[in-house]
Order: sequence, then structure tokens, then C-alpha cells
Amino acid sequence: MGKKDAEPGDVEAFLGKNTSFEGKITFEGMARLDGKFNGEVYSGDFLFIGEDAEINAEIRVGTLVLHGKVSGNVSAASKVAIHTMGKLYGNIDTPALVIEEGGLFEGSCKMDRGVGALSGKVAPLQGKEAKEKKAETGETADRPDEA
Repeated sequence: MGKKDAEPGDVEAFLGKNTSFEGKITFEGMARLDGKFNGEVYSGDFLFIGEDAEINAEIRVGTLVLHGKVSGNVSAASKVAIHTMGKLYGNIDTPALVIEEGGLFEGSCKMDRGVGALSGKVAPLQGKEAKEKKAETGETADRPDEA
């Protein structure tokens, strides 16, 4: 039987509610942590941290969905989502951050989509927005090459 791709809902790794682990976890697909974990987590895929989880770790994943507590720095290639009961104490590096009402984040966040992430051209400011921007920057000409 060959290895299949992880489908939504397929959990490849699981740390239960009454379980403690210390070390380094790497996985493919989806992992769910509901217990206590200290260490490092590495994956290009999906990490779900349950409501009862207490995680003290450096985390590098594709997507993080947080319902529990994390202390440590998080780097997510796609997204970090902190839900109502979620608490994150540390720094985040991700292109997309979602924090639901009640969710807690203490730290700094760097959101960088990288070069080539913009699919279209940037539209110039129009009307009132353009005048406000010119007032902020001190520009007097309508186009920069007329200054």
C-alpha cells in the first residue's frame, strides 16, 4: 500500500491531551497537538494545536491553527490563525495572520509575501486619496517627473 496525500481531516501525527513530549517533531500532512510539548516543530504542512495544548517551541510549518497556548517563535509559509481560545506569546513570520475575537497575541509579527506575490499591477491613487498622499509627502506636482 503506497503513501497517499493527506486529505483535510487526515491526521498523520497526534499528541494526546494527557501526553507530554520533549524534543523535535517533523511530519508531512497534518499534525495535531493537544498535550504538552517542549522543543521544535518542523513541517511544510498543517499544524493544529488544540484548546488544551501547552506548547513551548520554535515552530516552522506551512499553516498553523491555534486553539491552545504557544510560547515561542512561529514561522508559517501560508498562514497563522489564532482562534478565540488561542494564545501566542512570541514572534510570528507569515504572509497571512488571522486573530479571532478573544484570541491573544503578544509579540511582533512580520508579514512578507515575497517578490512575485502580487498578481496584478498596483493601481495609482485617485482623487482625494492622491491629494492626501501628496500632502503627507510634500509633493506639489501631479506626476513625479514634473517636479
